[in-house]
Order: sequence, then C-alpha cells, then structure tokens
Amino acid sequence: MTASAYPKIADHGFIGDLQTAALVSADGTIDWWCTPRFDSPSVFASLLDSDRGGHCRLAADLSGEAETGIRQLYLPDTAILVTRFMAPSGVGEVIDFMTPDDSRTASDRHRLFRVARTVRGSLSYVLACRPRFDYGRAGHTLTEEGDGRAVFHGPGTDLCVEATEGIELRPEDDDLTARFTLTAGEMAAVVLTGHSGDRPPDDRLRREDIQRAFDGCRAFWHGWLRTSRYRGRWHQAVNRSAITLKLLTYAPTGAPIAAATMGLPEQVGGERNWDYRYTWVRDASLSVRALSDLGFEDEARAFRIWMRDRVDAGGTTSGEPLQIMYRIDGDPHLTEETLDHLEGYRKSAPVRAGNAAADQIQLDIYGEAADALSQAKNLGDLRGWRAFSGLLDWLADHWDRPDEGIWETRGGRKDFTYSRLMTWVAFDRGIRFATAGSRPADIARWTEARDAAFRQIVDRGWNAERRAFVQHFGSDVLDASLLLMPRMGFIAPKDPDWLTTLDAMDDELVSDSLVYRYNPSASPDGLRGSEGTFNLCSFHYVEALARAGRLTQARYAFDKMLTYANHVGLFAEEIGPSGEQLGNFPQAFTHLALIAAALALDEQLDRAEG
Repeated sequence: MTASAYPKIADHGFIGDLQTAALVSADGTIDWWCTPRFDSPSVFASLLDSDRGGHCRLAADLSGEAETGIRQLYLPDTAILVTRFMAPSGVGEVIDFMTPDDSRTASDRHRLFRVARTVRGSLSYVLACRPRFDYGRAGHTLTEEGDGRAVFHGPGTDLCVEATEGIELRPEDDDLTARFTLTAGEMAAVVLTGHSGDRPPDDRLRREDIQRAFDGCRAFWHGWLRTSRYRGRWHQAVNRSAITLKLLTYAPTGAPIAAATMGLPEQVGGERNWDYRYTWVRDASLSVRALSDLGFEDEARAFRIWMRDRVDAGGTTSGEPLQIMYRIDGDPHLTEETLDHLEGYRKSAPVRAGNAAADQIQLDIYGEAADALSQAKNLGDLRGWRAFSGLLDWLADHWDRPDEGIWETRGGRKDFTYSRLMTWVAFDRGIRFATAGSRPADIARWTEARDAAFRQIVDRGWNAERRAFVQHFGSDVLDASLLLMPRMGFIAPKDPDWLTTLDAMDDELVSDSLVYRYNPSASPDGLRGSEGTFNLCSFHYVEALARAGRLTQARYAFDKMLTYANHVGLFAEEIGPSGEQLGNFPQAFTHLALIAAALALDEQLDRAEG
C-alpha cells in the first residue's frame, strides 16, 4: 500500500479501560486494538498493514460537502475522545470511550463504546467493522443474531457488535457495514465487546446503558485526578500525561507498560520496530515515580507489590534476580517473532511481536527500581523489605561488569556509565532506607559497593579532553541518559564538572531544544538506519537546565517541546527530522519525563520568583 493509506502516528487519540487500549485516528477509525490485554494479539491492526490488519471506522460521510473539517479532542480531564465532523449541512460527533475497571480482577470481557450524535443540521454516518484476529493471521466467521447484534468468531476471542435502534448492520464478506442518518439532537451507538470463550455479553444494548457508561467513565477520571497534588503552570499537559500513564497501567497487577503499540518505526522504512506492550522495570519505575510525585499513591503501592512478586518468583530468562522486562502478569517469557505477513507501518518492516531484548543484562534497572520504591514511607511489609534487601545483597556481588545499557543496543556489552550511576543509586537508596527505618541490612557492604561505583564513574566515566561524563568507560561519546545525574543526587546541578557536561551535550546532542540520546555513528548499536530526537531526553534536558539555574533556557525548551505534542496532547517516542512523531504511541517514557520536567521547572521558577 502507499504511504497515504496510513495516518500519521500523531493523528490518533487514545482510549482504554486499564486492561486494554485502542487508538482512534482523526478520521474516526480504530486501527489498533488488542484484547483482552494490552499484550494480546490484535483484533484491529490496520496501523501495521492497511489491507490485512483490520479496522473499525465510524464517521460522518462528508463526501460531496464543501469546506468540511474534522477535529479531534478529549473532554477535559478525561479519556473520553470526541471526533467532530463539520460541514455546511451539519455538525456531528463520534464519541469513543471505554469504562475504566480499576479492580485487581483480570477480565476477558472489554467494551468499547462508539456514540454518534448530530449537534446541528443533518448528517449521514458510515460504519465499517472489519476485524482481523491474531495480527491478521486468523480467519473468522460472522453470526447475525438480529436486533442490531452480530458476533465475529475468532480463535479464542469473539467480537460482539451491538447497535442501537436506527442502525441496520449489513453483512459484507464476513464483515459488517451500516449507513444511517441523524438530525440535530439524535444519537445512535455501536458497542464492540471483545470476549474470550463461549460467553457472549449477557444482555442486550439499551440507550440508558450507554449513558450510564459515559457518566461512569467521566466520573472515574474526574475523581482520580482530584487526588493530584499538582498546582503548577502546566496543568493541562501534566494532567494529560498523568491520565496517559494511568491508561498504560494494567490494573489487575499494577504493572505499567512502555507503550500501547508494537511495530511503529523509529525511522519510517527502517528496522527499528519493537514491541513495547510489556513492563520494563526501568520505564515502570520511572512512571510510578512520576505518578507518586503527583500524589497518586495507589499506583505506587500496586507496583511495589508487583516488584516484590517478581523478585520472589525468580525464574528469569536472563538468570538474574530481575530481568529488564516482563509481561504484564509477570511472565518473564517474551519470545520474539517476526510477522512477515504484515507490511508494517508505511512499509517499515519487520513487524515484531514479543521482545528478544528481555534476556539482556541491564544493570541500571536496580537503581531505577530502588529510587521508585524508596519514595514510599515503607515497602509495604516485612516481606517487601526482605525482597528489597536481598536484591541489594545480590547486586553487591554482581554490579561490576559490562551490560547492554539503557538503550538496549544490540552491539555488545560495555561498561556503561549510566548503569554504574544507577548502581550507585540502588545502594544509596537502600542505605538511606535501612538507616531511616532501622531495618536489618549489611550496610557496610552496601556502602563499599556504592563508593566503588562512585569512584569508577568519576575516574573512568569522565573524559578530561571533552570535560564531560561519557557514555561508557574509555569512550568520548556523549549520552543523554546522564542528564539524570543531578536528579539522582550523584552530582550537584551546578557543579562545574556537570555544567561542562551539560554544555558538551548542548553542543553535540541538542537541536533547537530537541535532544538525541546519543550519536549512533560514533557508538554503533548494531542496527541499520537512523533515528530522531528522543522525547524522554528532551524533557530530561529541561529538568537539568532548570536545576542548573538556566531558567530562561529551560522554560523555552519546555514550551517548545510542548508544541510537538499531537492535537490531543500525546507524544510518541521520538521526533523525526521533519517534526513528525515516530515510534510506539503513546509512549510512557515521554509522558513521565514531561511530568518530571514540569515539577522541576515549577519548583525552580517558584524559588526565583519568590
């Protein structure tokens, strides 16, 4: 297919129910939905293959209209998405949402509501529901049940389609279509229910059910946001990022995923196309830290339990006490397969499901986990402390070795400075926690390891010629991951050695406030192609500038970065050379870093203005 068959990555809104999530393009097409879990095989995946992937489109028919317009937005402070269609003959909306389930019970039944309503005039609407199960690999059958109800039967998952009165579902080659007209004040709805096994939805769809679900969804998000402590300057952006992180958290286990999608490229046409629908210890720890800093403590408690269970369970594919990522239920097996039948987003192949990086050694994860866990007044119970202290006892014997590093390069193991930094963080947080809480711990041993890691970073991670901390020992390559050094307390934000490091990054890695994570040509990562600037690093740059007292530069960089958000305030992983969003979407890394940058900048501005 041509590139025009695919919407831009940024041209999407994002909805979910805290167990699964869907992307809705700006023209009213659901082109990504996996159910019953984030990491389940897809039902709709036309974002990865416009012919074979499957989709569900519900939109006003604007053909033949002059001066039409489409606008997509969220109802404020919710995850309710509105796609508005405007034409001389009328104004209509399609409202998409799922009802959040914040319980600890996993469900195999998930409902996606699509409500069409005409605000002014009269508009016709079209529906095309074309599911393709198991990433488009499996066929399906269609059963018409009458009364506006039909069921698609796939392998292990069925999709029930229910329509309110006024929508006549018509079969078309084992798919469904419909056309209907609504005048001002009229409403019609289609509800998609994914469910496993033989149990269909229990009751027939009623209009009052739709209103009740809508009201419940709206009330949930308003109630959840009321617990936020944020009172700063960027309320809208921070709230949207918090909602996004919450949507990316699997409620039954408390495990945050890295992104809602798989296979979206870091370079269109390139091979850097990964599956991000899993829980990285690093990303999850930083996500929970960001939510905790805003006052959302329930998420932090759930994650602490999840982390403790991972340590207790063992059985990692890497042989370490923790591995870098897991499935959302804690399963350590993430076998990677290539889906050769999918052409990939704008022919960006291969499309991968699963992730072979799961067995990499990345020692930084222990520091990020320790930093997130240390934000709590306690680790939940004595079992939690035993798991945490046992982890540090193990790390004391295993930290001093090369690893693959934070960026999961496939170019071989090295002594990455960031990994040593996070080793230092792990022991530092453990020592502080044990001391403050009078907990039993081998503090002398932890202190020895902490100080040894510190000396290695200062002696071997510093390049005197560049006057900067560098990516790995013995190199002269800069790495934006080290922008976290001041936040983690390793070095003062105005220390001369840090300021020269910041200056070196500014000269080499920063392009008009956008930050590359490193230079692949100077430090080959084992992959072909290039990549864009990394949104996580761009927001970490803002935070580092703010802490260094460079407030004018920091505020400009932050405000400039916000202009790269999409039309509903969402970010992917990277910004490409033409300003386009690239990579999996929406990306937790980006939104957690936005929150951290806003908090740091608010704090420093308040001090300066006070």
